[in-house]
Amino acid sequence: MKRLCWLLAMGTLLPLAACNEHASMDRDTLHFIIESSPNNLDVRQGTDAQSERVGELIYDPLVRKDDHSNLQPWLATSWERPDLLTWVFHLRGGVRFHDGKPLTADDVAWSIRSMTNGALITAKGGAFANVAGVDVRDPLTVVVHTREPVPSLLFNLSDGLFGVVEKGAGSDEGLHPVGTGPYKFVSQVQDKEVVIERNPEYWAGAPKIARVRFEIIPDTITTALEMKKGSGDVESNVITPDMVHALQGLPNLHTESGPSAWVIYANFNVTDPALRDPRVRQAIACAIDKDALIAALWRGQARPAETLLPPAHWAAASDAALPQYPHDIARALRLLDEAGLKPDKNGIRLRFTLKTSTDETTRLEAQAMQEEMRAAGIELSLRSSEFATFYSDITKGSFQMYILRWIGSNEDPDIFRYTSASSMFPPKGGNRGHYANARVDALLQAANASTDQDVRRRAYIEVQQILANDLPAIPLWYPNNEIVHSTRLTNVTLNPGGSFDFLRTAELR
Repeated sequence: MKRLCWLLAMGTLLPLAACNEHASMDRDTLHFIIESSPNNLDVRQGTDAQSERVGELIYDPLVRKDDHSNLQPWLATSWERPDLLTWVFHLRGGVRFHDGKPLTADDVAWSIRSMTNGALITAKGGAFANVAGVDVRDPLTVVVHTREPVPSLLFNLSDGLFGVVEKGAGSDEGLHPVGTGPYKFVSQVQDKEVVIERNPEYWAGAPKIARVRFEIIPDTITTALEMKKGSGDVESNVITPDMVHALQGLPNLHTESGPSAWVIYANFNVTDPALRDPRVRQAIACAIDKDALIAALWRGQARPAETLLPPAHWAAASDAALPQYPHDIARALRLLDEAGLKPDKNGIRLRFTLKTSTDETTRLEAQAMQEEMRAAGIELSLRSSEFATFYSDITKGSFQMYILRWIGSNEDPDIFRYTSASSMFPPKGGNRGHYANARVDALLQAANASTDQDVRRRAYIEVQQILANDLPAIPLWYPNNEIVHSTRLTNVTLNPGGSFDFLRTAELR
């Protein structure tokens, strides 16, 4: 019904001339609409998409991912591994924090140590669990020692996942973030806005845009209408494909679209009595019609996913190598029968609740899945809440099933350790459904201990095969990366990871 109301609203409004409200607005401020407040702007602690996307504009990492997920020098100009347990990073000179203090090796060492010594309680700490120590060799040289080979260390020091803070920065850093990035923090009002401004002394070249106001609008219809009338300058992957389609062709807006690396997935609490049997989770997968949902909800602007890794990733298992769950209601019913779930007098075999945020696309996906599962005798209840509440619930394990997305983190195969190793239950990691499999743990340990990519790939493929059979999570699809922006915003370059990196080079006119 909400989708119909949206289409009717746009049908009424489209013939009207778009009003440009920017005449009365600060011409130097970009109004960027996002759907939820960042959980924590300190990139060491924030794990939601908004925290990582906004946070990486404030902080710099040691290395940055290019469009193909290859790691390139950034604050670290070079690095070497004199042995398998040692990483030596050489830092860029002349870099200053937003308060004017020079960046040194002490700051980098503190940033890493704080994630391993208990100074911070952060889910990202699990990625650094094998760090045995960090030494400062000189003001621009940092040495990281690990207990065992950690090939993923470099990735976990990259943009979105890590940011260098000043020595001594504590757990409250996210309230008043001070980094070395292209933008400085100005203010934040929870559930209303985050304001950042250009860092004119940025070592890599100051951004062109003087100020960015991230305005939190949870409702996608409101977002689309704000974009249409000109009170919003840009939104990135917030509004539904139907809304993007309705906005295309308006003289005051442009749409940029391309493949993305991020993945939408459904995750189970495998300790829940209703869902602990893998056959039940397989039946749910068979009840979901991915192709139909992509066609109807994404207007074909997405690709089915069988693994969390992006397509064509060097460690991704081919579809042919993985157990498949095409839409098949008869198979779903057989699996539920095998699990001992017989229909009651109303034909219902299974009841459980799916939690989502208030993101409109996700709610539409959940409603469509609710309809599809009825054919398999599955009664799915839906519960949506604003993002902070939703995210708190899933990190505490207070869910049966939820829908979310991985952005950035899934570009490294270590995502499987973070989400599936039995040592990665929150708050140490992202195994929110408390999945445990001894073989998976052993394979992940073997992959982490090797520097031979062929050895690692074989281990990761077997991990994906086990996960595709056990189904602690269902990879759903890879949506296209779509940005709608006003014509006054120019030089917008898409990033496959869906980051806000284009704000480094974009301009306002």
